[in-house]
Amino acid sequence: MVADKIKPILPTLRERKRYLVFEIISDDTFNKNQVSKSISDSLLNYIGTKGVSKAGILFLEDKYNSNKGIIKVAHKYVDDLKVALMSIKSINKKEVIFRTL
Repeated sequence: MVADKIKPILPTLRERKRYLVFEIISDDTFNKNQVSKSISDSLLNYIGTKGVSKAGILFLEDKYNSNKGIIKVAHKYVDDLKVALMSIKSINKKEVIFRTL
């Protein structure tokens, strides 16, 4: 019996993605776990659980290096992600500024 291949999703039905590059301006350096937790907390506060699930946010941990990183997001939620990043004022009680590049 030959197994049938699953047809790929048509390009018109695929979710369009955007990649947002950010930089953390601070005197200290933060590890990827601290940064991803602060980003996810800020997103949950701003757009809620339903919004986060629709946005399809993915923190690319292998691309995080010395307070710079990349986040993958659905194209309709780029502005919401930017606002959530700008609302983060501290990580581990140390002041930070997020800047999108």
